[in-house]
Amino acid sequence: MNKIKCRALLGFYENELTNNLLYFWKDACLDKEYGGYLNCYDNMGKQLVSYDKYTWSMGRFVWMWSKLAMMKGKTFNQSQKNEFLALAKNGRDFLMQHCLMGKNDWRCVFLMERDGTPKKVEGWDVLDMSVYADCFVVAGIGKYAEAANDRKAYAFAKQLFLSLINRIESGSFHTLPYPLSPRFRAHGIPMILTNVIKELHGASEKMDLGFIPTLLTHLKQYSDDILDHFADENNVIHEVISVDNTFIPQILGQHANPGHTIEDMWFQIDAADLLGDPTRLKQIFGIVKKALEIGWDEENGGILHFVGVDGGEPTGEHTGMESEPMVKQLSDWNSKLWWVHSEALYITLLCFVRSGDDSFLTWHDQVFEYTFSIFPNPDREVREWIQIRDRKGKPQNKVVALPVKDPYHIVRNIIFIIELLYQFLNE
Repeated sequence: MNKIKCRALLGFYENELTNNLLYFWKDACLDKEYGGYLNCYDNMGKQLVSYDKYTWSMGRFVWMWSKLAMMKGKTFNQSQKNEFLALAKNGRDFLMQHCLMGKNDWRCVFLMERDGTPKKVEGWDVLDMSVYADCFVVAGIGKYAEAANDRKAYAFAKQLFLSLINRIESGSFHTLPYPLSPRFRAHGIPMILTNVIKELHGASEKMDLGFIPTLLTHLKQYSDDILDHFADENNVIHEVISVDNTFIPQILGQHANPGHTIEDMWFQIDAADLLGDPTRLKQIFGIVKKALEIGWDEENGGILHFVGVDGGEPTGEHTGMESEPMVKQLSDWNSKLWWVHSEALYITLLCFVRSGDDSFLTWHDQVFEYTFSIFPNPDREVREWIQIRDRKGKPQNKVVALPVKDPYHIVRNIIFIIELLYQFLNE
């Protein structure tokens, strides 16, 4: 990539971030009355349909505003960064006041009323429905602590992290609404913990150097787990494996999630950097290429939601899997999701810069062409992306995982792309 193309891409992505994504969210998300953020918008971004607050999303917003406040490059001036930090503090305060199950119960509730009162999800009896919510709170509050040099926030994030690790290691956690039988393990758990540790590491470097060896020990454990157990000999990451680390012959174990894979691989690049171990990079680059190859829809363009480990619609025996909620998700295999494509935009550029392999730049251009012809909202009063499309690109009025409109993936990846392009220009 020459410097002319790099500058053109940089200008494009800076415009996308400032004049489209943040144009919507700076005004749309802040709850000035109760604190925290509002993001239960419909897919088109036209209507706020609920005042419910999902802890998962609250943590993501805190991370997003905190990262913007410390973003590298020349996209924002200090006054703008101070505004972002104030937006992040709003969520930091709300979460630290409301997100825990109790004063000394270091588990996060999954859903809250607008004022922070814990709320059960209809059809479920537990408040701590998903350990992923805890993960996003640790990442968000940890990032805020780093951005603001906030020791109280750091102490909160660290305590929640320690509780989180204890629950993961003892198996006493929930992943509703998609629980797994104790016979199986999900790629998502070591994947997200790899990223959470990286985020907390940044704050620990400023405030708690003695905790870094503990973080790195856990980081190596989770990174090795993914690359040694979930990746097969063909460089495919299986989303679910057996608890004894073998591959499952039925459909649950014979599908891949290309978006998860490519997102996780930049987590693994971060892990390799923090651990000072570049020996895994060749494998990581191969996994990225394989995910793009089997995930790409040759007929319509774009990256499919789920695929079989050899590509195409997930297939295989359902025997013994009928009650597994994750199997039921696979019926939505051919949707095209906004977050998957934002992850692909970043990982392809990152792999190009780190490997020098021009095929990654070719992939970036291919993903770029599809993404920006499909996802940006044509309504200039909204501008934020339409989240979900069907296989042929038609908007779908439905939700994925949570009934929210969430800018986390697209803003995060465009921030990282901008920082990467600035770095490339200055080398």
